[in-house]
Amino acid sequence: MQHITYDTKGICAVKIDFDLDDGKVYNLKFHNGCDGNHKGLAKLVEGMPAEEVAKRLKGVTCGPRTSSCPDQLAQALEQYLKK
Repeated sequence: MQHITYDTKGICAVKIDFDLDDGKVYNLKFHNGCDGNHKGLAKLVEGMPAEEVAKRLKGVTCGPRTSSCPDQLAQALEQYLKK
């Protein structure tokens, strides 16, 4: 299992922590931002393939922002998957 910390850009959450094991997402945690939404998102993606999570969440916006917590998670996963 590999632990990843991603520093976000342009959203309320300042960073995202998660684990990847065999290409699947576990233990997702956002730091700052909308607690209930983050807990819900963490439950939804737990055990899902990272590629599928990134595909589904990429491009989601939040209000006037061009990104969102789900979009930043997608970017973090894509960055890791490129390695």
